[in-house]
Amino acid sequence: MDWRVKPLDAILATAEKKSLHRTLGWFQLMLFGIGCVIGTGIFVLTAAGAQKAGPGLMLAFAIAGAICIVAALCYAEIAAMVPVAGSAYTYTYTTMGEFLAWTVGWALILEYAVAASAVSVGWSGYFSGTILNQFLGIQLPPWLAAAPLALGGAPGGFINLPAVAIALLITWLLMIGTTESARVNAVLVLIKVAALTAFVALTLPSSDFDVERFNPFLPAGVFGGFGTGVGAVGAAATIFFAYVGFDAVSTAAEETKNPQRNVPIGLIGSLLFCTVFYILVAAGAIGTIGGQPIMGPNGIPFPAGSEELARQCALPQYAEALVCSNEALAHVLRMIGWSGVGNMIGVAANFALPSVILILLFGQTRIFFVMSRDGLLPEGLSKIHPKWKTPYVVTAITGSLVAVAAAFLPVGQLADIANAGTLYAFMMVAIAVLVLRKTQADRPRSFRTPFIWVVAPLTVAGCVFLFFNLPAAAMLVLPIWGVIGLFVYFAYGYRKSQLARGIVEVVPMDDEEPLTPGV
Repeated sequence: MDWRVKPLDAILATAEKKSLHRTLGWFQLMLFGIGCVIGTGIFVLTAAGAQKAGPGLMLAFAIAGAICIVAALCYAEIAAMVPVAGSAYTYTYTTMGEFLAWTVGWALILEYAVAASAVSVGWSGYFSGTILNQFLGIQLPPWLAAAPLALGGAPGGFINLPAVAIALLITWLLMIGTTESARVNAVLVLIKVAALTAFVALTLPSSDFDVERFNPFLPAGVFGGFGTGVGAVGAAATIFFAYVGFDAVSTAAEETKNPQRNVPIGLIGSLLFCTVFYILVAAGAIGTIGGQPIMGPNGIPFPAGSEELARQCALPQYAEALVCSNEALAHVLRMIGWSGVGNMIGVAANFALPSVILILLFGQTRIFFVMSRDGLLPEGLSKIHPKWKTPYVVTAITGSLVAVAAAFLPVGQLADIANAGTLYAFMMVAIAVLVLRKTQADRPRSFRTPFIWVVAPLTVAGCVFLFFNLPAAAMLVLPIWGVIGLFVYFAYGYRKSQLARGIVEVVPMDDEEPLTPGV
């Protein structure tokens, strides 16, 4: 096979001639990463993670965070060397060739779209529980507020209407917004950090905090078993979903001032900040009201988001359990006598989670933009609106698909599916760093990953390890999606790509306007 490796110099030259505006500094990149990382993983998946691991959720956050740290070190080196849009897709293109780059880009499309759907579902739980129920006294009928039972949703569910609404609203904002959505994101990040700080301050020193609630610490063990998705490692495989934020930072490298300095700071800084918060919040939630999973008759926790768990949660003895809550953090504070603050946490989540959807959709449109720029997808997909200066066509298509998935799938299943694509992309980035160290050893590197021949293999091993601890259904999604991608590639991209036509460097049309960032 002709691997068609795109020269790194050509990629950099293309980015300069057909480029995005460089407007972002390190602080904005950190906000960018924090805005995406702190969201569903802690506001929503705390309950799903506790059902998989119990108090071992804290260990799960540490496992996922450790793998993300070594992955972020790989990202930092290569993103500083190749400061263009496209993230793992572009890095693979310049090291391992077009075919593997296509598989990575196709996986990233799955990752961002499904992740945005998962966050939309997570937002729906807080909106229904806090805004509608607590403040307005409105109880949405189950058939309008949850996914169908056949797909693992709550009994009586048909469509998650609030999730559809927020997905379409954010899509509209991204289509029309440039500076507007950037300002919205900054405000939402501050709201969610303040909310989580208040949660930690009220739970860790609380008189309700009892270390006995951490016993047993690992009720499902460290490894729940192949394909079960439970245990501390199974929970880590699920909540790894939340860390996609630092990958989104790298998609903004082409829009960053002094990317050689600012991209590594944004990547690693946002990741470390968020990981510490995750562990503290998990400790506060479990220590105050407990987080033991509801066990099945075989001694294994019922799958998160499953029909069996939904039926158990409908029983009176589990009505107040952490693992049954759709708005975990607000629920914890209400249980320990801080109902007012709990409601405010719910309000904060209603404001915070849309920023995650916004950044995920932003990241996907930038992947589409670069794949289209390389000729692997039709150029019309990334057409720029003459007034809004955003890729409105692909944004509208993506947003519509996100809304459909959010309507009919529960958050836990969506997170696991998104992780399959995420882990594949992270693994390929680690391999790409090693390839560049061998093939372009003399090229200047403003950031060099320390102990790269240890860090990169650890990243690969960690990603493979977590992938095989996903539920079996989630593991199957990536190869099935990959087969669909191969049909698309050989039907279109293989013949139409710029390299296939002998075009190494892409020059913009005279009347083409540069793309401005959507957040």
